[in-house]
Amino acid sequence: MSAVLLLVVGLGAMGLGYLVYSKFIAEKVFRLTADFQTPAHEFEDGVDFVPTNRYVLWGHHFTSVAGAAPIVGPAIAVIWGWLPAFLWVVLGTIFFAGIHDAGAVWASVRNRARSVGALTGEVVGARARSIFMIVIFLLLLMVNAVFAVVIAGLMMDFPSAVVPVWGAIVVALIIGQLIYRRIIGLGLVSLLGVLALYALIGIGPSVPVQMPAEVGFMPGNAIWILILFGYAAIASLLPVWMLLQPRDYINGLQLFIGLIILYGAIAVLNPEIVAPGINSNVPAGTPSLFPLLFVTIACGAISGFHGLVASGTTSKQLNSEKDVRFVGYFGAVGEGMLALGAILAATAGFASLGDWQAMYDAFGQGGVNAFVEGGAFIIHNGIGIPEATAATLLTVMAALFAGTTMDTGLRLQRYIFQEWGEIYDLAWMKKPAVATLLAVGSCLILAFGAGADGSGGLIIWPLFGTTNQLLAGLTLLVVSVMLVRKGRPVGYTLVPLVFLVIVTVLALLAQLRSFYEAGNYFLLGLDIVVLIASVLVAMECAAALKRLRGEAQAAK
Repeated sequence: MSAVLLLVVGLGAMGLGYLVYSKFIAEKVFRLTADFQTPAHEFEDGVDFVPTNRYVLWGHHFTSVAGAAPIVGPAIAVIWGWLPAFLWVVLGTIFFAGIHDAGAVWASVRNRARSVGALTGEVVGARARSIFMIVIFLLLLMVNAVFAVVIAGLMMDFPSAVVPVWGAIVVALIIGQLIYRRIIGLGLVSLLGVLALYALIGIGPSVPVQMPAEVGFMPGNAIWILILFGYAAIASLLPVWMLLQPRDYINGLQLFIGLIILYGAIAVLNPEIVAPGINSNVPAGTPSLFPLLFVTIACGAISGFHGLVASGTTSKQLNSEKDVRFVGYFGAVGEGMLALGAILAATAGFASLGDWQAMYDAFGQGGVNAFVEGGAFIIHNGIGIPEATAATLLTVMAALFAGTTMDTGLRLQRYIFQEWGEIYDLAWMKKPAVATLLAVGSCLILAFGAGADGSGGLIIWPLFGTTNQLLAGLTLLVVSVMLVRKGRPVGYTLVPLVFLVIVTVLALLAQLRSFYEAGNYFLLGLDIVVLIASVLVAMECAAALKRLRGEAQAAK
């Protein structure tokens, strides 16, 4: 199979999805209008509520939801073959992720920019809200703790990426001032920012920064984790225009340039995909494709974390309700494009089937390493960029996306604590500094609770895929309830919702069995808690849907 053919089919399908399907959803289902006053204008405070140019906001939304997950998930899932991963990414982006992300933004904007968890209380009921917010908090805890480990590991393994990763923050601070104070136009700001970022990537290999393996009584990667959380705490308290928006925007541009380089190299080299379409010779211990494929690839097809970003930070910055389609749906398309690039790098970036099999000798192998090594191989052989430089480029791309997700994730966790303060009338918890300390403290307890290396978050990471996909299903439930209340077509959200609930519950049950057989009773208990909580919220939402349909019929 030619990688170019797969690239053209994938990009063409996603492009049609945005041009045709998202237009239909925006006009006939959500019925977006420019006349509605968005919360960014109604509650503008210059910190969290800031009306934002849709291109800048798209950059924030896209890079916040992308992280490393649309690279890691697809680059692991190709162990079952490239065809299932390709189909789930493309079809999931068009019919699942796009309407999920846009729907979450729309629902939040129509309800004073409340998070999807708090919104559940207004749309469904107080019991559902309480349970839902616990699931959300658990998911954010996983994301923040684990992404800190991922970034720290990348900086330990690739010292050439340290200067570009941290230098990008300085670039973002400068860009934020230039955009917010309108010193120069967005086009020139974008050009200067991209040039500065790529200059840092070029400098990186010449000035590698290697953290010692041990610093006192702590491993080097643990020091990086502490530094990252210190930075994220400060970033979560800064006005969004100062760091979050420009950092995400410039990273979004950097991603598209990186994808253009990767896609261009594929077009020139036209490599063959060496991995099988359907892998019938998977390594021992690999779980079945169904239902695990649909939770292994979350970001890049559909992800509940997107709903948290959409209803947490994105909805507070939306300038016009009409921007929901571009920011929400096209943000999902951007992530699908990244997932497609990860699939191609991880299946066509190897010289032979034997080399590919050596990388994928056990389930869970591949991931970022397969993306970086395979992508660097394609870029070097396609357009002649030195392999080390190409590897640095792709590593920085992965690290910057993980960093922007962590920035947004910690801010979202701060919002959760503040919303709990509002719900339970705890004035002290509503204070941003206190809520941030609680957010960071909970992450550090998880990270360092199991040892001094800070990798404690990895203990509960096996539950991320199922928890994340259940959250996506529950978000679609909330959006569906809103659509029924407004008398809008609901099938476009209910079909992906039913599919997600079925495959995710089956995956949770499969995990229950594997945790029990492995004697991992901690994860077994946590899995049961997540399953019960999700079923209870689903029952509450189903009851709300039934009640609303009954009211609608009685009114006829």
